[in-house]
Amino acid sequence: QVQLVESGGGLVQAGGSLRLSCVASGSSFRTNAMGWYRQGPGKQRELVAVISRGGSTNYADSVKGRFTISRDNAKNTVFLQMNSLKPEDTGVYYCNAGPSIWAMGDYWGQGTPVTVSS
Repeated sequence: QVQLVESGGGLVQAGGSLRLSCVASGSSFRTNAMGWYRQGPGKQRELVAVISRGGSTNYADSVKGRFTISRDNAKNTVFLQMNSLKPEDTGVYYCNAGPSIWAMGDYWGQGTPVTVSS
């Protein structure tokens, strides 16, 4: 079993920055890929960025060049540095863990809200 605990969401003005963190506990095999998905108001949940234990990444086109994902394997923690935030980045951000960066994993955090005001 894997438990994911997120932190770092909040309210920020457009152009600002936020940093999200997610700590995983449980099987390291099941946390080979860790990352973030988000769900905006009235939208489906979508990929933001995912990173493997070896450092391979997968980003949504909409965040490339603005968001950076990283992880500390020793602490089983993944970070999402979000810069140049836009109102369309508003949503609930969910930490996710699984075996591959190319597929949604089975494990989810409780979600942390991010609101970007214009």
